[in-house]
Amino acid sequence: MLNLPKLPLAKGINAFVNWLTQFEGFFQGVTNFLNAIINAFQWVFDLLPEWLFVALIMAVTFYLNRHKQKWSLLILELIGFWYIANQGYWRDMTQTLTLVLTSSLIAIVIGIPLGIWMAKSNRVRTIVNPILDFMQTMPAFVYLIPAVAFFGIGMAPGVVASVIFAMPPTVRMTNLGIRQVPHDLIEATDSFGSTSWQTLTQVQLPLAKSTIMAGVNQSMMLSLSMVVIASMIGAMGLGTKVYFAVGRNDAGSGFTAGFAIVILAIILDRVTQSLNQQKKK
Repeated sequence: MLNLPKLPLAKGINAFVNWLTQFEGFFQGVTNFLNAIINAFQWVFDLLPEWLFVALIMAVTFYLNRHKQKWSLLILELIGFWYIANQGYWRDMTQTLTLVLTSSLIAIVIGIPLGIWMAKSNRVRTIVNPILDFMQTMPAFVYLIPAVAFFGIGMAPGVVASVIFAMPPTVRMTNLGIRQVPHDLIEATDSFGSTSWQTLTQVQLPLAKSTIMAGVNQSMMLSLSMVVIASMIGAMGLGTKVYFAVGRNDAGSGFTAGFAIVILAIILDRVTQSLNQQKKK
């Protein structure tokens, strides 16, 4: 190997992070904003009795699957929520759900417009694609370092790390869905004098809705996969139970909490898939 001098990449990144910390007011404002969303979700979950929460989830599931007569998901939800409550993980489950919903909401609000922009501009797609590759392939633990430096300890930095890790599928699938809309339909709407906004909202987005929802589903699952990692920087929930079990070498507690995460993941996945299939009709 050539005896080349070592690039000062680490020092450069540290200098950049240290420079960004001077904008403490901005990051504190973002933290307060995220905490407001988190507290709103958690307030609703704490307000609802367990039986009413389960009843609402099952009612939504039944409505989304009313034409299929699928009872297996309803039975799974009933048994799964009973297991979570029986093991004393109910509040941990709602905290995890708060983290996932907050991360997914932000990923959707940012990701879908960015995906639309990518679909409209090849130059933007050329610039954004490598960034998305970086976001998806960088080990998730690395995101914890700047998240703590900028946002401190708690749920807010966990949400930030989860959004960075989970947003790419929403962006990519939105871009893909819009680009897959047949060009003859676009030309037809143009010939009738439709504006770009009308074409987007009345033709492209409705036809791409199934693909976009698939991306939203993937982002939600990736957000859920971050709960254990986010627990290392103070994000509460089921991930904390797993993290503590690892520290105590307590396999039993780790598996029971992990099984609760699996149940929540299956329920979220099936419900979002049902929502996607509902929107196809």
